[in-house]
Amino acid sequence: MNLADVTVYYLEMHAPPRRAVPPPRDGLQVLHARRPPVPYYRYLYDAVGADYQWLSKRKLSDEELAAVIHDPRVEIHVLHVEGSPAGFAEFDRRQPDEIEMVQFGLTRDFIGQGLGKWFLQWTIDKAWSYQPRRFWLHTCTLDHPAALPNYKQAGFRQYKQETIQREP
Repeated sequence: MNLADVTVYYLEMHAPPRRAVPPPRDGLQVLHARRPPVPYYRYLYDAVGADYQWLSKRKLSDEELAAVIHDPRVEIHVLHVEGSPAGFAEFDRRQPDEIEMVQFGLTRDFIGQGLGKWFLQWTIDKAWSYQPRRFWLHTCTLDHPAALPNYKQAGFRQYKQETIQREP
């Protein structure tokens, strides 16, 4: 099997940023998908992550995936634009005093419309409503080229970087 070098960036914030991002358009709604059906989660995961080689959740059986996404400390928030799913954010609150943003992104049809910046700020505000000590994430060179700059612009600070080998 051929492996590729991938640079992984770890980012965090220890306090909510002081910024407001106005919605770029009308018709936006974020819904908390509580205990989503596994096929619906897989649809969102693939619709957002297929272009960026998201693999980790694809490798899980339906039972393994359900155990994660149905944990009450794991939250899936789905951005809808005029009723259509346009992206999602997934939080993991299972570690005390911290929240990891495990997944975040938009579907291909909604990229480039200013929605990512707004939805990221919505996500940050939601995470800080739980008053964690730390909110963190990781991204990599396989993600959308705007991901790392957008996270940094939103107030995340890089604290670690590593190169890993990953299957393409």
